[in-house]
Amino acid sequence: MENTGSIFEESEKTFIELSNSQRLQIINALENTSMNLTLLAKHLGITMQEAHRNFNRLMDAGIVSRDSNGSYSLTTFGNTIMTQIPSINFLSKNRNYFSDHYFANLPMKFVQRIGSLDNSNFIRGLVAVIEEIKELYRHSQEYIYGMIPQVPLDLMEVAAKTVMERKIKFNYILPKNAAIPKKGKDFLNEINYQELLKKGLVERKMRDEVKVSIVLNEKKALVMFPSVKGETDMNGAFSNSLERDNNKLFHEWCLDYFRYSWLDSKPFDNSKLREV
Repeated sequence: MENTGSIFEESEKTFIELSNSQRLQIINALENTSMNLTLLAKHLGITMQEAHRNFNRLMDAGIVSRDSNGSYSLTTFGNTIMTQIPSINFLSKNRNYFSDHYFANLPMKFVQRIGSLDNSNFIRGLVAVIEEIKELYRHSQEYIYGMIPQVPLDLMEVAAKTVMERKIKFNYILPKNAAIPKKGKDFLNEINYQELLKKGLVERKMRDEVKVSIVLNEKKALVMFPSVKGETDMNGAFSNSLERDNNKLFHEWCLDYFRYSWLDSKPFDNSKLREV
């Protein structure tokens, strides 16, 4: 049986090469283009000797290759390694947050893509998170998708107004025993909510529990992770907008997770909701 040390031997070598800041800068600089030694040294502000030494190490590790013209570029291995760095970066930047939060029942295929959330802003505080969700609702032009543990009345009002005025799609998932404000039913009756359901503008589903919460429209997305106690925490959220550079992956991650959860959810059952 292969011992534990030998299983991680090759990975250990790779991590050693990536643990140097200059080598990380080099492979980042080569992500989209090839460079010769002189250009790379000038680009990074390092000496030729430093560049040469680090290039040799990266070549020995199979991360970088050199062509007949003396230009360096990432190998397939190097390019693939680069795709994994955002995951490490996201977790490293938010290690304090994840010291008391976790991924709960998030499927492994989404955990493995967690680097997609790297280019995000962290919104701190329940009031700030609620306001961010309201703004997302107000600026929706095509659809609103949501999966959250509870529905405050002020969120219901903003979402309903947007759906009715713009005739956009509103799909949401709630956990069974979700907390609904007592005035919520009166409000839904006032706006003839059943008519929105009949027209297909609003669709809803239910699942046993909601741990990882997401809210998104066609341009913006938010994701909230649960505390280690297993409780959904809306006191902080990671957010980003497609209007920012390199945010397509963040939005795609949230959209994919919502669609996955939607297909995995059950028909909505009003009797399982609880008024508070």
